[in-house]
Amino acid sequence: MTDDIQKRTIERMRKSIESLKHELAKIRTGRAHPSLLEHVHVNYYGNEVPISQVANVTVEDARTLAITPWERNMISVIEKAIMTSDLGLNPATNGPVIRVPLPALTEQRRKDLIKVVRAEAENGRVAIRNIRRDANNELKAALKDKLISEDEEKRSGEQIQKLTDQHIKEIDGLLEEKEADLLAI
Repeated sequence: MTDDIQKRTIERMRKSIESLKHELAKIRTGRAHPSLLEHVHVNYYGNEVPISQVANVTVEDARTLAITPWERNMISVIEKAIMTSDLGLNPATNGPVIRVPLPALTEQRRKDLIKVVRAEAENGRVAIRNIRRDANNELKAALKDKLISEDEEKRSGEQIQKLTDQHIKEIDGLLEEKEADLLAI
């Protein structure tokens, strides 16, 4: 019984960490990487799909992304989607390739992005704590229903706290890494 609760808790905490990593990848640093455009969608035959499903997105150099659409008629659609996104980028078409230069981040923009990164990390910590609370409630309910002993409940509670501390430490590491990445010029 307690093993099931711990397995579910570990799985949910893993998913929270993965979600945080995904959110942090969206936040632009000074370097170009294809994941910047993951959340930008284009209309492809009536369906909204990510750019990566209609084009090849590669890093041309440290500050430029190159997008090569698989169909020529998608060039203007992709270009428009990038311009209207919240990224503040201006793509330039050169034949069959769309180049997206990334402007250097200003000091003020870096500080703003660090605030966003810290808020995302705090959301991740809150999610981990909520998962801990749910697991502890499950343990208390199992104890109340006499499915586990008080000793099992106490031991499992300690295990869940260790898991919580471990995952919060991982979130702090991701935060430090992203902050360092943003501050690097």
